[in-house]
Amino acid sequence: MLGRLREKYQTLMQPMGKALGGLGVTANAITTLSLLISCLAAIAYAMRFPLFGALGVIGSGFVDMLDGAVARATGKTTRFGAVYDHVLDRYAEFVILIGIGFGGFVEWYLILFCLLGMVMASFVRAKAESVGGLKSCTVGIAERQEKLILLLAGSVLQVFFSYALLVSVAVVGVLSHITVLQRLNYTYNQIRGLDVGI
Repeated sequence: MLGRLREKYQTLMQPMGKALGGLGVTANAITTLSLLISCLAAIAYAMRFPLFGALGVIGSGFVDMLDGAVARATGKTTRFGAVYDHVLDRYAEFVILIGIGFGGFVEWYLILFCLLGMVMASFVRAKAESVGGLKSCTVGIAERQEKLILLLAGSVLQVFFSYALLVSVAVVGVLSHITVLQRLNYTYNQIRGLDVGI
């Protein structure tokens, strides 16, 4: 849903991308920094400081938007950079959820349920675009932005409600699995009939 705003925030990030590119900062370095900030967020969650964890998630998300801005501003967009960004995004999601688990906010079975949904949503998209030949398969009720916002909301509300992060992680998990079904259905509708005779 928030993916529709991507063009707008990419335009807003361009000046910062140019400035960082002028300093010699590479997009891949920024992508790596985003993961490191996510690790700090995970440590904060594990130490039961959800608000600091939320700040880390915000910081990681903001830095993650900069890598593409730098790549576009410097004219150094690469296919490897895109793959590297997607892979580290998944690692960032993993460490944040694992940190929440170690903090005791959510039972591990629910953490695994959520992780599986998030992984499979990304996996279906990757396979739809590579094996299925789709140009893009970003459909679905929840992309990465929505999931992070839900975790942020749960982190802030955790200060007032002891079950807030539990509900947040559960909702993210359910929405992720729904997204998997939506992407499978979208892929089927896009390529059905093309497999005739194969």
